[in-house]
Amino acid sequence: SALPEKKVVFKGLVTNKEEMNKLMLTPLIHYPLLGGSALITFEKAEVAQRIIEMKEHVVELSYGEELAELDQCRVRVQAAPVEILLPSALEIGLTQSSRSILVSALPCLGIPEEALLDKLELFFSKRKNGGGEVESREFLDDTGQVMLTFANDGVAEPLIARGCIQVLIGKGKYDVKISPCVGGNVTDLQLQPSRCPRTVLLSGIPDVLDAEPMRDALEIHFQKASRGGGEVDALAYVPAGRLGVAVFTEDRG
Repeated sequence: SALPEKKVVFKGLVTNKEEMNKLMLTPLIHYPLLGGSALITFEKAEVAQRIIEMKEHVVELSYGEELAELDQCRVRVQAAPVEILLPSALEIGLTQSSRSILVSALPCLGIPEEALLDKLELFFSKRKNGGGEVESREFLDDTGQVMLTFANDGVAEPLIARGCIQVLIGKGKYDVKISPCVGGNVTDLQLQPSRCPRTVLLSGIPDVLDAEPMRDALEIHFQKASRGGGEVDALAYVPAGRLGVAVFTEDRG
């Protein structure tokens, strides 16, 4: 319902005006991880590809106290690529609310959110301030903005047209920004399969060690170049009998 404001400086020329109003989306993929498996991300994509091509790996486990009877234990694990679905095309139908406004550039007064909402509602409910009866008010998470919804039509438009208004809060006057409140629904979403270039799925891991030593053993094995591995960037392990969820974000490396 709102995008956070951020001041930016452009160092260059805009050559295609059609690109100026595009909304950039950052994927955030939740990937279920079954028990007895692990996700390992290498610093280099070629290492991940090499591990996948080898398919099966024999990992040595040597932890004397836990495996006293088996001085050394070897387990076989399978390596496979990680396939996820990414949006390739997205259409959103946007509509502007006729009764709601967004209030931003709010002052930092060190008072509770509810108290600030009360003061804003009191100010914008008065006709002399260009407002009207406030039906609801809400702080929008992570944006620092407040959405005010009026009971009647015809109140929001003049306030939005002003763009900025001086608000009396307590004994102080503060300039705040008024913006339209735009909502939207996804009208079309197309997905395409994509392979994570640096991440490998390891499966078939037996429950013979606690989580931490097993994670250490896997990382030690797969970071050795003599075994086809390389520098490990991250490793997540889920023991047998449990379930996990891995979150994939945009690779900015």
